[in-house]
Amino acid sequence: MTVSAVSQKSTIVRTKNSRRLIAIRAAFSVLERVAPRVAGRWSLRLWCTLPSNRGRRQDNRPFPGTRTSVKLPDGTTIAVETWVPTPTSVIDSTSNDASTPTASATAGPTVYLVHGWGGWRGQLGAFVNPLIEAGCRVVSFDVPSHGDSSPGMVGAGRATGIDFSTALTAVVGEYGHPDGLVAHSMGCATTTMAIRDGLTATRLVFVAPSPDPIATLDTLEATLGYGPRTRRFLYERLSRLAARPLGDFNAFTVTSDDDLPPAMIIHDRDDKEAPYDDGARLAAIWPETDLVTTEGLGHQRILLDTGVIKLATDYLTTPLP
Repeated sequence: MTVSAVSQKSTIVRTKNSRRLIAIRAAFSVLERVAPRVAGRWSLRLWCTLPSNRGRRQDNRPFPGTRTSVKLPDGTTIAVETWVPTPTSVIDSTSNDASTPTASATAGPTVYLVHGWGGWRGQLGAFVNPLIEAGCRVVSFDVPSHGDSSPGMVGAGRATGIDFSTALTAVVGEYGHPDGLVAHSMGCATTTMAIRDGLTATRLVFVAPSPDPIATLDTLEATLGYGPRTRRFLYERLSRLAARPLGDFNAFTVTSDDDLPPAMIIHDRDDKEAPYDDGARLAAIWPETDLVTTEGLGHQRILLDTGVIKLATDYLTTPLP
């Protein structure tokens, strides 16, 4: 395809999206006046809708692990994948065989990988080899409505922060205490909430954190153009769905009184999805943390950077003083 054709296609897509957005904004303007409850339900559906998997469905796993699943009380099936350390220090990343020498394979310290909004377990797959080579058992999973897990509480193609924290807690309940945990993007905020709810972990690594998912409601309001009546019904429905204060999702509310494990926060200055300043702010208020600043890696490529992965692995596997 020629460059001119690509440019023309992109222009057409932007035009179609712009026309659709104009129509949606007009509809919300009318509903704000005559049916704000309807507008509140619609805006909630839009807010819970997952993005396309373009760029987020990348499979960075060196080889398949052992596939299992965990059932939530409501019947939702969580897809889980695990890797265990082996006697050999080098894993053949070109092999499609998940089997490895098992004569003296052990289940070492357990490290969990938590993907972000619209992602899946394969996104953090580049962390697998370094961690198992360091002697760790690695546990990764898909949040409801993500990856290979079944739909969550709000249906296929949609999810909430509660889906994230519930899935993490359930998987930890099955596979044991996290000696380490690597979370990406919104997975950092929901991991924080799970820990404040009583989940214990020895150490955390937050990569490109998005500490306050509820703050995106302001962006939604600006995009859709609804007003205070719709906003009120949206927040009411969201609060009922969460069954807890919405402020609980905000990692910026952590204090020294919270029983929080030490954390390393790694964030890129060029991150266009989760602003770097948010990561720096979270590092400033987290009781015990190291802030690592990168440049030129953005929000997704940071998960593949060998320097970032080595820092995270070393941090999680170095014995505590």
